[in-house]
Amino acid sequence: MRILHVATAWPREPGDVITPWLVALVERQADRGHEVEVLTSSWRGIGDQAWDGVPIRRFRYAPARWERLTHEEAAADRLERSPAMALWVPAYVGGGMTRGWRLGRRRRFEVVHVHWVVPHGPIGWAAARGAGDTALVTTFYAAEIRFAERRFPPAKRFLRWWCRRSRLIAISESTKEMLRPYAGDAPIEVIPYGVPTPAVPPSSATPGEEPLLLFVGRLVARKGVDRLIEALATLGERPWRLEVIGFGPERERLESLAARHGLGDRIVFRGRVSEEALVDAYRRADLFVLPATVDERSDTEGLGVVLLEAMAAATPVVATRRGGIVDVVVDGETGLLVDDRIDALARGIGRLLDDPNIARAMGERGAERVRRAFGWDTILDRLEAVYERGPSG
Repeated sequence: MRILHVATAWPREPGDVITPWLVALVERQADRGHEVEVLTSSWRGIGDQAWDGVPIRRFRYAPARWERLTHEEAAADRLERSPAMALWVPAYVGGGMTRGWRLGRRRRFEVVHVHWVVPHGPIGWAAARGAGDTALVTTFYAAEIRFAERRFPPAKRFLRWWCRRSRLIAISESTKEMLRPYAGDAPIEVIPYGVPTPAVPPSSATPGEEPLLLFVGRLVARKGVDRLIEALATLGERPWRLEVIGFGPERERLESLAARHGLGDRIVFRGRVSEEALVDAYRRADLFVLPATVDERSDTEGLGVVLLEAMAAATPVVATRRGGIVDVVVDGETGLLVDDRIDALARGIGRLLDDPNIARAMGERGAERVRRAFGWDTILDRLEAVYERGPSG
């Protein structure tokens, strides 16, 4: 099949950690013999590139110095911090539509797969119109639905219109529930991410050493890292260390919070790391924690892809019952799910720290669940079944 993915961003260079699960999807589709291309935005004037033989088509939307709406952080976060950037949104959509239509006319894609329909729906629609008789497929991640509902209400009408014209995929059951009012009785497939890292060896955590806790993700409010720090501060004399991998606007505040609780020497903020270093961190960790919460925009985890990464390494996990997390972790079997409260988080962490045998067994069952339910072969087969249904309606 000739497939075009329409997405916000793509790595600018090797080692640039952007949407690794999407990169893995595209690479694996190409490995299966599909002709895959990606249409995405430019960043500071970057033009077309090739990624392991996959053409990356970038559309321009502003002078190079102003092309910063994407890549450095989520576009919604960028607009929140810099409202003036909204002036570039019409040019962003217009530039994408023009490039998409031309690509569709030239390449005649059989499938146009849209990610983050707000704002990429019009871009994908233009590419599909240019290509002709094309299957239009959309994956929903929840964040774009929340954005439409709370920040840009006119987009709700667009979502209803769109859902009549596209094959619909949700990454979790909670996302499917959010989408249902717009989709009516149209079928919605739930297809999560595949495991976005290479095959990860089992955990190499060494019994007897000070337990290593790990968090991976953007340092933004909905990730709940402040709650994790508050919870750890209540664990008394239990030994532990925490590594925080990721970057974002909350880092300075989180470092100050750790220092205020006297935990500055037990919590290491590592920032952005290479893929190899990330895999190593999962392997070394005794426990992975995802303390997701709901931010002021009512945003939370669409799925929790970092949980899949941790579980693939047989690392035990503790996570809050938020969003799509409940699709990933089977409570008490492949990890612990706790309420989104500091005391509940502390109890869950303490329970697995106090009983490493139970933790290790959960980690092993978690790895098996990832192989069975979230392996790339399973995900690709299910996506191809959606693609093969052809145009909607």
